[in-house]
Amino acid sequence: MLAIFSKEVVQPPQELNSPATPSSKKPKHPEEIVKDFMSCHDPDNAFSVCFGNKSLIAYVRPENNFSMNQRLFCSLDDIYCVFLGSLNNLSSLIKQYGLSKSTNEAMFVVQAYRTLRDRGPYPADQVIKDLDGSFGFVIYDSKAGTVFASLDAYDGVSLYWGIAADGSVVISDNLGVLKESCSKSFAPFPTGCMFHSEQGLMSFEHPTQKMKAMPRIDSEGVMCGANFKVDVHSKVQNMPRVGSEANWAAWGQHA
Repeated sequence: MLAIFSKEVVQPPQELNSPATPSSKKPKHPEEIVKDFMSCHDPDNAFSVCFGNKSLIAYVRPENNFSMNQRLFCSLDDIYCVFLGSLNNLSSLIKQYGLSKSTNEAMFVVQAYRTLRDRGPYPADQVIKDLDGSFGFVIYDSKAGTVFASLDAYDGVSLYWGIAADGSVVISDNLGVLKESCSKSFAPFPTGCMFHSEQGLMSFEHPTQKMKAMPRIDSEGVMCGANFKVDVHSKVQNMPRVGSEANWAAWGQHA
């Protein structure tokens, strides 16, 4: 999968940009990244959805539809989601949210996101913490113009993010795509974390602690985009509890 979001939509952590001067392999522009990505796949098995100049999601159907490492795509009410992996407790979550038995992981994540966005009965970190399994997902709410991404804490699924030539954020489960697209300005998406385009990056496992950037040097001795870890010596003051009258996105306003 591939997702690209312009600077108008997402302001990523500054440390994701490599401080190194670009070598002969310079970052690519979004149009080139998408073209290269789609050219590597069977056109009958892949598609892309473009939202003007702001966002794009490209999806490739998995070769084995019955694999535990699923790759799912769905859209509902202008919310688009790519889900990777599987949830062990999907059945109980479906019952908890009152959803149809035919609901898959991507559909559930969209419904959970919409519930949080519109009613916010629980803190977002608690909702993500309730997901049992290996998962990673990227949601684009085209009506609100916001992005929400998360990755489980157990390295069951890999996600990477980086910066394109025009400053857009690139997210993919394919490391090669990031290396070719973002030069040295890329890094693994941090495990056990969630990212919201308006509120930034936080750990859903340790929501009361801040995230800090850790320098990362590749095999060539060049500084790359930083890794992000929980700062065990920090503490977020007044962690908000989002009530039914508030928008759930407020979870990160004090981070």
